[in-house]
Amino acid sequence: MDLSYHPHYASIPQLREKAKKRIPRFAFDYLDGGCNDEVNLQRNTAEIRDIQLKPFYLRPFNGSSIKTTLFGHEYDAPFGVAPIGLQGLMWPKATEILAKAAFEHNIPFVLSTVATASIETVASITQGQAWFQLYHPKEDSLRDKLLDRAEAAGIKTLVVLTDVPTFGYRPKEIKNGLSIPPKMTFTNIRQILGAPNWALQTLLAGQPQFATMKPYIPKGLSLKHLGLFMNKTFDGRLNEEKLKALRDKWKGNLVIKGLATPEDAVKSMAWGMDGIIVSNHGGRQLDCGESTIKPLVEIAKICKDKTTLMMDSGMRSGPDIANCLASGAAFTFLGRPFMYGVSALGHRGGSHTISILKIQLQQVLDQLCCEGIAQLPHHLI
Repeated sequence: MDLSYHPHYASIPQLREKAKKRIPRFAFDYLDGGCNDEVNLQRNTAEIRDIQLKPFYLRPFNGSSIKTTLFGHEYDAPFGVAPIGLQGLMWPKATEILAKAAFEHNIPFVLSTVATASIETVASITQGQAWFQLYHPKEDSLRDKLLDRAEAAGIKTLVVLTDVPTFGYRPKEIKNGLSIPPKMTFTNIRQILGAPNWALQTLLAGQPQFATMKPYIPKGLSLKHLGLFMNKTFDGRLNEEKLKALRDKWKGNLVIKGLATPEDAVKSMAWGMDGIIVSNHGGRQLDCGESTIKPLVEIAKICKDKTTLMMDSGMRSGPDIANCLASGAAFTFLGRPFMYGVSALGHRGGSHTISILKIQLQQVLDQLCCEGIAQLPHHLI
């Protein structure tokens, strides 16, 4: 796989700055922002970077590999594309761009229930190798329809979201009056005029829609009505009954995303989950909660050898990924970095960002004299 990338945007912060200049402010705020005062958004990355790793320069070293096996599939890197809603708002066809890049780089792509490409489209792009993240519906009939569609599309891994029992309070989105399509206020029109490439590409692609949910929801929901719809249609409060029903219905890999305590992790294993993604929704739900790295360490002490333990939220570089893997994660997922890449560079952005992260992570292993992902915990200080 060619790992070429644009040298002017050789880091995620550089991509972020480019994206900020290239897309309307309301779209960037949705991508970049967290809930309330964004305390936990900042804490996520800061506490990952408090971790330090030690190199062993005089140890025999035969080279390193960042490949890893997850649910029986060998991936070319221990990270994947996390589920993000409204991707097409930030850049037209972003979901399709990232799904294609992930497939070509042999890393997993996780499709959100509220993404802007359908289950069937993404499954076709990835030849059924995508994962599907389920917002749990209140009605069993809608749950079954979504699961049946995912199974028919060849998807083998289902991720059930558990950390949205309420709709997060996000002041930037409220101020911007976020909706699909964007409200044509004077401020938003001015922002769109300041992003002509985004406007042209959006015009060519058509307005973004919740493609998977399109058969089931009204059109043109404002932020307020989207919240009301989410509360009416989805039930984010999971329990034993719902998870066991999912386990009975879904025959593939079943992963639970959003857990933040050892107690919940133990319960999820007892109820038949095949994997856990420790996550706080990228700092978008609970501002006074812990960063993801802290519960990961505690959960790993109890669960690491009993389940497939993964993590998302806060990673912005290859060294960040290495720190999380050294702290107990078997695999990681990133969201914002890939959207910064696509928003900055369009159709090239997905592959570009994956290449950067692969190169950075490979350099960390080579520098540590660490031959594989499984050995990273031995380098933890």
